[in-house]
Amino acid sequence: MINLNEIKRYSVLSRKSKVEGRDFAKPPLAKKSFLDFYNSLPQILKAEDIRQIVDGVVNAHKKKRAVIFMTGAHTIKCGLNPVVIALIRRKVITCLCLNGAGIIHDFEIAFCGRTSEDVAEELKSGRFGMAKETADFINNAIKEGVESGFGLGYAVANKISGSRFRYKNLSLLYHAHRYNIPICVFIAIGTDIIHQHPSFDGSFTGKASQRDFYTLVENIRQLNRGGVVLHFGSTVILPEVFLKALNLARNLGYKVKDFITANFDMIQHYRPIQNVVLRPVMSGGRGYSIVGHHEIMLPFLARAIIEKL
Repeated sequence: MINLNEIKRYSVLSRKSKVEGRDFAKPPLAKKSFLDFYNSLPQILKAEDIRQIVDGVVNAHKKKRAVIFMTGAHTIKCGLNPVVIALIRRKVITCLCLNGAGIIHDFEIAFCGRTSEDVAEELKSGRFGMAKETADFINNAIKEGVESGFGLGYAVANKISGSRFRYKNLSLLYHAHRYNIPICVFIAIGTDIIHQHPSFDGSFTGKASQRDFYTLVENIRQLNRGGVVLHFGSTVILPEVFLKALNLARNLGYKVKDFITANFDMIQHYRPIQNVVLRPVMSGGRGYSIVGHHEIMLPFLARAIIEKL
């Protein structure tokens, strides 16, 4: 029989504890500022992680290190362009990376002030993605841009910037172009609606996106010792491109370590976790994963960064 009287015990006062009262949240109070609310969050788990991300972005901005913002199209469709534009205007974001869907929805917002069709309904009749203005503007902008030596992102942004579109002040591409922020767009042929149209030319699009890949490598060099990568919602393309661009920069002899990566998404996916949060910072740095809806987390993050600046 076991003898419970022989159990070895200790005083809780002598034990190291991971949670202390001083780390607790402060009670919610009316008529307080956003910064008061932000500072009232507990210094525990994801609330503390967000603080580390915000401080990392603020420090990167002050030290003139890269803050690379990578996002899928969902943030654009959630109406978050004004939030990202605020960070662009303040030169917090130093490089903007989108997938092919991102430039499509951004163009449509600039062109007519609305976007995001009913895919299921339009698919029934084969009308899905067959809007002529969207395809022809972007595809022709890419062709003209390549012939002028531009990458894909700059080509489309330059065309939107020179347009008389009524709603272009809501466009990420327009503002990135206006504030001279590099724009990198990465595509997979067949994934985007504009690839269905006769104006599409894979050779021009591939060449343009290849140029953006090299632009991203140049910007990744500036992550070393204090830069930040913020990633919102691209499940496959942007995490894969980022990993290869980081590897190429290191292969060419550039030191890229001791930086922060942060993945924000509604659920955790394999590639963003591996290719953004974990693998890139194994030789130095810190990766974070924050789960939450973009339409809540991105405004929260941006407001905290702006308040801290």
